[in-house]
Formats: sequence, structure tokens, C-alpha cells
Amino acid sequence: MTQKSLLVVGGTGQISAACVREAVRVGWSVSVLNRGSTASRPLPDEVESIVADVRDEEALVAALAGRSFDSVADFLTFTPDELRSVLRAVVPHADQYVFIGSAATYQKPPAALPISESTPLFNPWSPYARDKIACERLLRDEHLAGRVRATVVRPSHTYDRTHVPLLGGWTVVERMRRGAPVVLHGDGTSMWAMTHADDFARAFVPLLGAPEASGEAFNIMSSELLTWNQIARCLSDAAGGSLHVVHRTTHDLVAAAPEWDADLRGDRSHPALFDSSKVREVAVGWEPRVPFAEGARQIVAWHDADASRRVVDPEVDALYDRLTAG
Repeated sequence: MTQKSLLVVGGTGQISAACVREAVRVGWSVSVLNRGSTASRPLPDEVESIVADVRDEEALVAALAGRSFDSVADFLTFTPDELRSVLRAVVPHADQYVFIGSAATYQKPPAALPISESTPLFNPWSPYARDKIACERLLRDEHLAGRVRATVVRPSHTYDRTHVPLLGGWTVVERMRRGAPVVLHGDGTSMWAMTHADDFARAFVPLLGAPEASGEAFNIMSSELLTWNQIARCLSDAAGGSLHVVHRTTHDLVAAAPEWDADLRGDRSHPALFDSSKVREVAVGWEPRVPFAEGARQIVAWHDADASRRVVDPEVDALYDRLTAG
């Protein structure tokens, strides 16, 4: 059998790095295209590095001249203008184009649960989600016109060991360690799906080159449902801290921290119960393996391994002091 070839646009991010590792593991010939400036997630030795700026269309055309791939997976396109450029420069070199969308694009608040691939795409609070929706519409038109064989993947909250999933990042974990209170939106009981990047990758890679993936969109999320209170508890336990939670309404949090508006009203304040049965029809036998309690231990261990990773943001720390006072 001829080895299948994959071009990953990105390849060193939280999700894309795991997908690169999994594709290599199952036998794909993988090339990664990025600016070559990120070292936090080094590429496997088997991976070819193509250095180019994805935002420079001429540089992309030059870098890919004479090349062809069975699939291209694009983790770095966020707006319709960026997508148009990628479609011109990259898609002519690939039989399948996989666009990384987002579950943030789904209707907020959801009219019905669970959220499936047929749930309407509508999110008035998140510019990021609105741009991803516009990208999907453009890609659908290009696919229907026969100019690209497209697949869309919609991840929800996918993380690796570098990512603390609470607003405020590592600063929140340090507050737990010193016994300071932390804040959660609502009463902390809304459900949320935390998906480890390695689990995501094992469902993602089977979509590459799959005929039944052409023209389709797929949810990839863990089936483990956690409340935000439980997510905070997992992190506190992993860090050996003590958990003191103060609950505030989303309205109050957004008033105090407008920069959290898109994250809260556009995503986290709504229940995240997803139907991932569709991807299981292609990734036969796939089930998530990493519960968040284990993922939280990985997060804390990675940060504890290097003091430079344990950055406390004084502005975030002060914000939490204000939000939890009284």
C-alpha cells in the first residue's frame, strides 16, 4: 500500500500537535507548515517541516510548488478572508481539505440538547464564532461548486497539559494553592465537556481520506460530563490546594471583566451536552481514554516541572480579589 500523505497547517498547537503525533503513529507521511517559531511542542522526527507564513499567500504558493497531499488539515484559518487565501494557495495541492471549526458556533443558548451537527450555527456574542460560521458557509459553497472536497470538524473545549481551562489560567491554580477564593459563573453546576487533545486526535485521524467524511461536519468531544465546580475541584486536588469557590452571575462577571464576555455569554455559560455519535461511525471503536481528573494532574505536573511556566498575572489576581470580596 502507498503511504498516505498529510499536510498540517499549524501542527504545534494544543490540538494540532496531538493530531500530528497520532497521524505519524498510524502510518501517515506528515508534513507541517508553519512559521517554525514554536518549540513548546516539538515535532516528531518523522515529520517534515515546511517553513512559511500561512498569512502570506505568495509564500504559501512558493513553499508548496510541485507538492501534492492526500489530505490537508488546517488549524490556522479563522476568518473568511484567510480561508479564501488558503483555498487558492493550498487546496490545489490536496485531495481533501479539513477545516477546524468550533462548537462555539452552535446556537447560543441551545434550543435543544444534545447538540448535534444539525444544530443551527448562531452565536451573537462571540466574534470568533461568527467568523468560523462565515468560514463554514464559504466552504460549503465551494464544496457544492466542486472546487474543494471539504470536511469540517467542530471541537469543543479541547486541552493538553499546557492549558488551564479556567478563566485566568495558572493564576487560578496558584490561588487555590494559597487558599485564596476563586470565582465561577452561575452556580457552577452547568455541564461542560473537557476533551483531552490525545483523545481528540484518535477520532480526528480516521476522518483523513475517508470518503464518508467528504462534505460532512463532525463533533469530536469527550462523553465525560463535568460541572464547572467539578472541573475546579479536579484542578485543586491535582495541585494540592484548597478550593474556595465564590459564584457570580455571568452578568456580574462580564460587567467586571468585559474581556470575558465572548467566553462566558458566547460559550461557557451554556450547557455543553454534545452528540458525538456521527464521528464514531467513521472512527469505529473510538472512546475517550483520559478523564479530566487525569488531565488535571498532567496540567499541574507540566507547570510544576518548570518555574517559568507558573506565571501569575497580577492583574488577573487582583480581578479575582475584587470578584470574590464581600
